[in-house]
Amino acid sequence: MGEGRPLTSAPADPLPDAEAAVPLDDTIEPGKRLIRLPADKGLSLGDRIANHITRLTWRTPLHAFRLKGRFPLKLLGVPEDPVPGDMRAGTAIRAGHFLHRGLKLSIGELDFAAPGVAPAFADYLHSFAWLRDLAAAGTRAESAPIAEAMVRQWLAAHGETVSEPAWSAENSGWRILFWASHAPLILSSSDLIYRSAVLNHLARAARHLDRIADKTRPGVGQLVAWVGIVAASLLMPGGEPRQVFGEAGLRRVLETSFYADGGNISRSPQAQLDAIMALAMLARAYDMRRMEIPPFVQEVLDRTVPALLGLTHSDGGMGSWQGSGATSAEQIDAIVRASGVRTRPLKQARDWGYQRLVASKVVVLADAAPPPIARVTEAGCASTLAFELSDGDERIVVNCGGAALTGATIPADLARGLRTTAAHSTLTIADSNSTAILPNGTLGKGVTEVELDRRETPQGSRLEMSHDGYARRHGLIHRRLLILSPNGRELRGEDMLLPAPRSRRKSDKGFTLRFHLGRNVSASLTADKLGALLRVAGGPLWQFRTSEGALDVEESLWVDGEGRPHPTEQLVVTGTAPAGGASIGWLFKHIG
Repeated sequence: MGEGRPLTSAPADPLPDAEAAVPLDDTIEPGKRLIRLPADKGLSLGDRIANHITRLTWRTPLHAFRLKGRFPLKLLGVPEDPVPGDMRAGTAIRAGHFLHRGLKLSIGELDFAAPGVAPAFADYLHSFAWLRDLAAAGTRAESAPIAEAMVRQWLAAHGETVSEPAWSAENSGWRILFWASHAPLILSSSDLIYRSAVLNHLARAARHLDRIADKTRPGVGQLVAWVGIVAASLLMPGGEPRQVFGEAGLRRVLETSFYADGGNISRSPQAQLDAIMALAMLARAYDMRRMEIPPFVQEVLDRTVPALLGLTHSDGGMGSWQGSGATSAEQIDAIVRASGVRTRPLKQARDWGYQRLVASKVVVLADAAPPPIARVTEAGCASTLAFELSDGDERIVVNCGGAALTGATIPADLARGLRTTAAHSTLTIADSNSTAILPNGTLGKGVTEVELDRRETPQGSRLEMSHDGYARRHGLIHRRLLILSPNGRELRGEDMLLPAPRSRRKSDKGFTLRFHLGRNVSASLTADKLGALLRVAGGPLWQFRTSEGALDVEESLWVDGEGRPHPTEQLVVTGTAPAGGASIGWLFKHIG
């Protein structure tokens, strides 16, 4: 990766295992310092203007001329879609409406030219990801008429008019993949004019991506664009020159999209899932042509899958980080199976910035890195040093999550709140974010450096982290210590506020320490108000104690993997840190 990349170390050789391969570079490194470049301010004004001008050119006669050319008379094959669809969403389509993240849209009222839905829902429609769901809910004979009618409507609105979001690089890339994988649903018609229009669009979309993929914002969208180019080269006759071009571009974007440990540069678990899914679908296109998948693609899959699994809890579901929701174990398992990679979860993604502590059925996940680079994310969170705790199938401590899953139940204002430090299980000073979230939605000043020390001892897994997000504004360094006992029955923590070097702060500062509780956890304070009993419905019993501050139980919320918020509770410890700093010790203990 280029700018903003943390320091890395050489990967260790993989070791064989009877059940699965050990992830690359899975040794525990005692010390680490991760740095976010202070100059990282997202896309510059010049970049934004250039991107806007590029999009305006899409409607010009010159761009239209560039999309002209021969179109295929047929596809060379139909690659398998390796990920099963959502039968509930597919059944809804057959019943006459689309469902997406709490939103419902009648097919009879759908206008592809102006769908009038949230951006994420519009992407679901324009990418044709719903074809996968429709295919899961019925036979080809039952589903093909519905799919064909929708493709006809879409082509009437966008077949000749290149505009966003329908022709965005990401949607165009996904559309090539989904139209190819579900060609039997959309190319069963005997109408030769319609079939020619479908095949012509695939060729035009590929030429469009040839022109714009390199000019697309870095991240998973750019990766999907290049995947679409390579897939198109494998699907249509005469694609050898595009295959050479596409594989070279895909190699470049993969090299700059992932850290050495396999984590993506946006630090988003959802982006990680999408990237793995796109590469898995591309691998099926190579299989369809009886070609070997390029080694550089397989190498990325081998690194990204263990990094993804490193952010799962004991139940196999995802933790809530960098705007992602708690994706279900079934979805994650489906995408991991599609990748063909059998591996263990990565314990320590040092560059990606996530740490995983495991003892028995207990898992602790921690964010031990600066926020993501501003120009590669739209939902980056000020979550440095936050953690999550699970016991078997139950989440005990969580982050609110879901900032990127806007829909009917997560409006823009709530999504902005879900990105704040207060929406994560960590400490805030003076009700401020550890990294600023600017009015335009980008990440501003704050955490630039995180120091990390992790050790495995007879007393358990010990993780010590610190960040400088409050140093300039409040003159304090936040340091957090986590110790998970060998049997997993105790998680001891200490949050320290230490005077920053060269700080002249003399006034006291108020702090708030938050522990957002899982959906099934209810808390009741002890008589001394320094502890709480945590009851899990039908599950384990935990206890919380704090050494300092005033403890209270307040309302919170938690967003599931479908973008639906659920009312929950949070433990809130408040206090004041004098000029010399403060130390707050606390304990989560399994008691039954």
